[in-house]
Amino acid sequence: MFLILDGDGPQYSQLTRAMRAAILSGRMGAGSRLPPTRQLAQELGLSRTTVMAAYEQLRAEGFIEARTGSGSYVAALQTNHPPPPTVRSIVAPSRYASRARLIQDRTIARTHRDVRYDLQYGNPLINPYLSEIWGRELARAAAYTAPNGVSSEGLLALRVQICEYLARRRGVQTVPENVLIVSGTQQALSLATRVLLNEGDSVVLEEPHYFGVYQAMVAHGARVLGVPVDEQGLLCAALPKPSPPLICVTPSHQFPTGAAMSLPRRLELLRHAHAQRCWILEDDYDGEFSYRAQPLAALRSLDRDDRVIYVGTFSKVMFGSLRLAYMVLPVALREDFINAKFLSDFGCSGIEQAALAHFMESGGFERHLRLARKELKARREELIRGLQHYAGARVEIVDSSAGMHVVAWLPGYDHAAVQELVDLAHARGLGLYPMAPHYLNAPARPGLLLGYCGLSAQELREAMQLLGNCLDELDRRLGDQPVELRQRRCMP
Repeated sequence: MFLILDGDGPQYSQLTRAMRAAILSGRMGAGSRLPPTRQLAQELGLSRTTVMAAYEQLRAEGFIEARTGSGSYVAALQTNHPPPPTVRSIVAPSRYASRARLIQDRTIARTHRDVRYDLQYGNPLINPYLSEIWGRELARAAAYTAPNGVSSEGLLALRVQICEYLARRRGVQTVPENVLIVSGTQQALSLATRVLLNEGDSVVLEEPHYFGVYQAMVAHGARVLGVPVDEQGLLCAALPKPSPPLICVTPSHQFPTGAAMSLPRRLELLRHAHAQRCWILEDDYDGEFSYRAQPLAALRSLDRDDRVIYVGTFSKVMFGSLRLAYMVLPVALREDFINAKFLSDFGCSGIEQAALAHFMESGGFERHLRLARKELKARREELIRGLQHYAGARVEIVDSSAGMHVVAWLPGYDHAAVQELVDLAHARGLGLYPMAPHYLNAPARPGLLLGYCGLSAQELREAMQLLGNCLDELDRRLGDQPVELRQRRCMP
């Protein structure tokens, strides 16, 4: 216990005043257990008699109370706690801090907190059986993992399992030496910016794109160049020349549109990287969840010039709180990325890495993926059926057979009307997420990202019915407006 005696008068009086001040200031809260008199006497270098006298005085004044067989506790008092320190606005202490302040919204995918039906995208499927299995894996790993930290590259056993998994499921051939374990996709992006970009350098992002990529690049000081995406993926013909050092893509399931990059586009992008001597960051954020009979292999599997940095994550397929992801690195960049990882945090949790390695080796990981893929496919079909039934021709559903969300365009409305729809739905217990925040410039037509991982099939049916009701209400509101205003609001 931290107490300072003021040196005025007998020691028991000094101790009494110090403890009384600590209680009145709130440093010793109501119900807090006081240390035994012998222990406190040793800590403060006082006699036990002095401490006992102070305790007796405080008990007599009502500041503490004795509980038979348990000890002494701070009594419940109405005390005046000091006000919290005033938050002062200061000039950004660094250029990085100044740029980071421009990122106003760090919770764009968590807008709706207390709604019954939240169609949030990006969260993995909640599987209670997986939680039980994972608990056993963690317990086993804790018993067998060495107490010392693992290397910055990551646990070798986990990197071996990742290599075998990628070869089987994503067509990527690599070796453990080229795999780097990181704490999530966002750290992978951060490391890539530090290794490959200087302040002021340009970087290519898909337009639209994942907002987390944009935020990482802007905070680093990069100039973001958006290159459009169509139904075949990135428009390679629109890539700037000479090329920026880094091009970020999501070829297997473009976020957020859901487009899969066609084989001709993939080959064209790889030729561009070879000719321009630039790097490609492939974010395969949900490549495990393809509902085609034969999913497309990763872009990295076609890379013969070693220009692709492949990023995969376990957070999207297991738990959002499991901060483990991995990078497959070009040989020329391997040491640079390992150095950057070491300087960032030395390395990821060894126990979680060991648990995941055993989970993959035992076959549990792929069993989980098979069950999750089957369940997500059923939920996706239920959402689309409900959307077609209750929203009808008012929505245009993007035909994408992968991922964890569906894109629904609303061609008959403008962005203001869709924001009104989002607010209306929220008031009725439905969380909707617009497409616009993922664009550098708002798209010509508004749309919604409808995530289906967090709701059961029955809940998705109810959510789509509620969405249909909200669209009906919105149509009535728009119909009550003057013709001139209605014409200006509606998209052609």
